[in-house]
Amino acid sequence: MQPIPPTPYGHSAYARPATPVRYAQRITTPDGASLATFVYGPEDKSLHELLSHDSVLALHGNGGSHATFVKVIDRLSSAGLGVIAFDSRAQGQSTRGSAPLTYELMATDAVTVLDAVDVKAAHVVGHSDGGIEALLLARDHASRTLSIVAGGANLTPEGVVDEWDMEGSIAANHAWEKWVQGNDIPAEVDPALLPSAVDAQRSAELLQLMVDEPRIDASTLASIACPACVLVGEHDCITQEETKAIANAIPSARLVVVPSVGHSLPRQAPDSVACQVLVNVLLTH
Repeated sequence: MQPIPPTPYGHSAYARPATPVRYAQRITTPDGASLATFVYGPEDKSLHELLSHDSVLALHGNGGSHATFVKVIDRLSSAGLGVIAFDSRAQGQSTRGSAPLTYELMATDAVTVLDAVDVKAAHVVGHSDGGIEALLLARDHASRTLSIVAGGANLTPEGVVDEWDMEGSIAANHAWEKWVQGNDIPAEVDPALLPSAVDAQRSAELLQLMVDEPRIDASTLASIACPACVLVGEHDCITQEETKAIANAIPSARLVVVPSVGHSLPRQAPDSVACQVLVNVLLTH
């Protein structure tokens, strides 16, 4: 019998903020992706109030969901802010759609979400892939972006130093996809209880995105005029050179290094992430 490949890389555990959910809907993109979208905020404000004044848009990293930001959402809600959070396409509870997967496409998805909840512009906080999307939003959709916190973002694939064998993980996902679709599954194994071929294919595609992209010319970030914080963990997998290149390219950007943490800033240092969002809010007033 063919050996069973390793379990494929998949989505993070799905958690919920303690903050009340005030909106939960699926938003459809032009290419057919269904984006699971949520708005969280304090109960003493109406949904309209939460969305019409200093709302925050949270963008998570590769292979995750908006659950990455549960603690950050709670911190921001305690400050009276509404938080719009959606699962990026092909991740969490969102579907894939048909368009080629790029960071520019995901930034456009964020604009689609803002349109759907009738928000003209938001303070954006992004982590990892979401940090890349925050940079693209501020650069390419300036009128929709009040400020950005770009956490753990990179300009190129070479800007990430990690011991994780990403190519091996991609191969493992493709091997799992082939195995699940084949005829070698033992009769005692119900494939419906295992990660599906679609799950494995999507995970491989998301990983391949990090291998191939982004390809952002730092000089193009000079057009970003809104308040910007480039946030990175002291032990982040993003190279110092890449982080400095981002911060130096954006006029008046703040470079903040969070001590004693790695790449998972929203989980490891939610207070630091929320603090920088709140600083940006103050800077826009």
